[in-house]
Amino acid sequence: MSAEVLSVTTSSPTLRELILSHDLTFLMEAHDGLSAAIAERAGFKALWASGLSISSALGYRDANEASWTQVGDVVERMVEATNVPVLVDGDSGFGNFNNARIIARKLKQRGASGICLEDKGFPKMNSFIGDRQPLADIDEFSGRLKAVKDTTGPDFVLVARIEALIAGRGLDEALARAHAYAKAGADAILIHSRLSVPDEILAFAKEWNNKLPVMIVPTKYYRTPVADYRAVGISTVIWANHNMRAAISAMRHVCDRIIQEESIAGIQDEIATLDELFELMNYGELSAAEEKYLPRTANGQG
Repeated sequence: MSAEVLSVTTSSPTLRELILSHDLTFLMEAHDGLSAAIAERAGFKALWASGLSISSALGYRDANEASWTQVGDVVERMVEATNVPVLVDGDSGFGNFNNARIIARKLKQRGASGICLEDKGFPKMNSFIGDRQPLADIDEFSGRLKAVKDTTGPDFVLVARIEALIAGRGLDEALARAHAYAKAGADAILIHSRLSVPDEILAFAKEWNNKLPVMIVPTKYYRTPVADYRAVGISTVIWANHNMRAAISAMRHVCDRIIQEESIAGIQDEIATLDELFELMNYGELSAAEEKYLPRTANGQG
């Protein structure tokens, strides 16, 4: 469903406007065109193209098993299905500075609004798996950031994701990296943590003092009230994998019910209707276009 064929188009704030806004911005995870359309309909003003979720949807692990071209194909479908900006989880850039600038350029061509790169090597491992989380050299990663910024220009948002807290390196290391990445051209800093409390995230935000906008991913410290994020001036909260996790739960439930009951009658009222699916994918526009462009034969068939 291309934005160009939508019957009604609406202007939305750019990704840069959202992350620079004084209001706390929320990005919702999406991993394909359908989940992107659902998130937009729910009211989210921007989307997070999650590496974990896209990999999972493709049947891969979040360890650079999916290629950057596969990720780019999915992002293109998300962009086509919506009218809101998409920030892409670019992992560590799929290699060195050259790989990073290639995928950033390709994502920009496909309509993405920005890319987030994390300061690890290639291949990366999901931040919540195991204790092997080696960090990239600061100067080398800064080169990746500079290459992306030089390639994509000022309008394409570049987010530098700091994994120092994930790797157990502490606040001082995280701040040193943030300063280096800001100098290298990052537009925002994503600070990540695997703790179940937000203490180290809030400490970073206070010390950093909004030198660049701060983005967070509260997957583990999910009980924290958003008022705490507002209090320290955090720019953006990313709900990073919840559409995928919701889909897993829903599909498992439906599959279990159908195999046990050998019928779909019992779950019919618990799932989306076909009409809802058709409306999300804008079949109405296609029907109207057929009336406009397809000739009718004598028996009424196009």
